[in-house]
Amino acid sequence: MTRPPALVLVHGAWGGAWIWRRVLAPLRAAGHEVHALTLTGDGDRAHLRRPETGLEQHVDDVVAAIDAEELDRFVLVGHSYGGMVITAAADRLLARGRGVPSRLVYVDAMVPAPGESWSSTHTPEVRAERLATAAANDGALPPPDPAVFGLAGADRDWLLRRQVPHPFAMYEEPVQFDAGRLAALPRLFIDCNAPALATIAASRRRVREQPGWEVVEIATGHCPMVSAPEPFCEHLLRFAGG
Repeated sequence: MTRPPALVLVHGAWGGAWIWRRVLAPLRAAGHEVHALTLTGDGDRAHLRRPETGLEQHVDDVVAAIDAEELDRFVLVGHSYGGMVITAAADRLLARGRGVPSRLVYVDAMVPAPGESWSSTHTPEVRAERLATAAANDGALPPPDPAVFGLAGADRDWLLRRQVPHPFAMYEEPVQFDAGRLAALPRLFIDCNAPALATIAASRRRVREQPGWEVVEIATGHCPMVSAPEPFCEHLLRFAGG
């Protein structure tokens, strides 16, 4: 019997491998090998943050982990800013022709077009506020109150304890990739819309306008692996397949 594909989980800004904690056991119980990564400068690698830490470093993190684990059948999963990372990582892996993903999953994530940066789809007001805040904090963006992600009580407290400032050099760093190459992969967008995070609005529209996307909705906030782990796992497991 063929083993299900591995799942490579890439967190968003201010996060770390820790944010996937509630979904690791059910995903593994379904037979998947699961790798939750921490990007340089975040989570338990916050001590490695430098002003120059950018998107290419984070892509290197993902590719290096895939190579180290010798993965050849896997699904790339990116949350929030992690959508930028898995887009660039998938393109690099496909271009070299080994250790390539079979599917891509964007969890309420940024879905860039070639040449766009993380900031490209943000309003001028959001962009100006983030640039000013990072400049005042040694080139890092402090985490927001998790209430903006729809989290309250113990869940909000957990993120308040765990979140760290996010490296910010990538905010205006464009991502270059072959859109046709990525369009050949099955792609899932998990739209978390209760409440809907405003900075993901452009991605929500894009995946509904472009061909080749499967879109599912979960009535929860921006971090479904925390606030709605069961429906999140159901959608991911169904799409990832065996």
